[in-house]
Amino acid sequence: MPAYVGTRSRIIAAVALVASLATLLLRVAGAEGVVVFAVSAVGLAGLAALVGEGTDQLGHRLGHGATGVLQSALGNLPEFFIGIFALRAGLVDVVRFALVGSILANTLLVLGLAFIAGGLRHGPQRFGTDQTKMMSTLLVLAVAAMVIPTIAAAPGGPAHGHETELSVVVSVVLLAVFAASLPFSLHRGMVVGSADSGETEALWPLPVALGTLLVAGIGAAFVSDWFVEALKPAMSSLGMSEAFAGLVVVAIAGNAVENVVGVQAMLADRGDLAISLILNSSLQVALALTPALVILSLLLGGAALTLTLTPLLIAALALATLLAALVVIDGESTWLEGLALVGLYVIVAASVWWGAPIA
Repeated sequence: MPAYVGTRSRIIAAVALVASLATLLLRVAGAEGVVVFAVSAVGLAGLAALVGEGTDQLGHRLGHGATGVLQSALGNLPEFFIGIFALRAGLVDVVRFALVGSILANTLLVLGLAFIAGGLRHGPQRFGTDQTKMMSTLLVLAVAAMVIPTIAAAPGGPAHGHETELSVVVSVVLLAVFAASLPFSLHRGMVVGSADSGETEALWPLPVALGTLLVAGIGAAFVSDWFVEALKPAMSSLGMSEAFAGLVVVAIAGNAVENVVGVQAMLADRGDLAISLILNSSLQVALALTPALVILSLLLGGAALTLTLTPLLIAALALATLLAALVVIDGESTWLEGLALVGLYVIVAASVWWGAPIA
């Protein structure tokens, strides 16, 4: 590779290429679903990391605010493709659990691990309170957007029998809020990309950065299809429920890159960067990805994805949002607060372990 491509980028590109090709070869050879599923998950993580590298390079030209918006959109490509292919495969519950699981994984697990890692290395860490207030407000909106349709569509509720129509209305509102938040984020610079990560490699030529994004995006589409194709037989072999598969396995696999970068930022004592990256990842899923998939599910045919959730998911989202808001609202974090966040995530994950396995 050219000299301007750093060691980290070389490693990421190699992992993405090798894992993606290995997934293809395993599928052709008729390997077991569990093996294909595991290797394709590594490939997805590598491709998502490659998207992050390309976006980071564009950030040196666009500025941090624009980079954050771009990185959030492109970083969710694997999750978007997974959602599309899973809906086409009829795995509506997996998609629903995966979307909620993505929010929970970022808000509880990743934020908690970042606080633990940073707290043990640096002690109490501080970050801006303005951005956390804005993010907490939008997180509450995101949770309310799922709580209200669930209650309204319950038996005896005013929207009972009209779950799909109500979900579409709520989705349009969320997308409008997301669109309105973009100029706000660009103006205030609160959405921070990985351009602040401290990487000191030379700047890539613009065609290389754009080409990397294009190739990684196309690769993510193919590997996501293979990932979903192997998901059902793999989870069936492991005796894993749709709830656990979506809430934990798929959610963590789809957010692997943001998870690592967020923890690394806290280890480097960059609290503002870590909070922005982790919580904005949850917000992008709640305000953009989820409503987009709700609307697209109607166009794809088959079962429609709605915003009506189980009582367990509603309680998990509400408690996760409340605990995260309480932890970040004062602008200071400790390792013990991080442990509390991770503890709640483990409790939620354990609660769905014994669900009905995928047939």
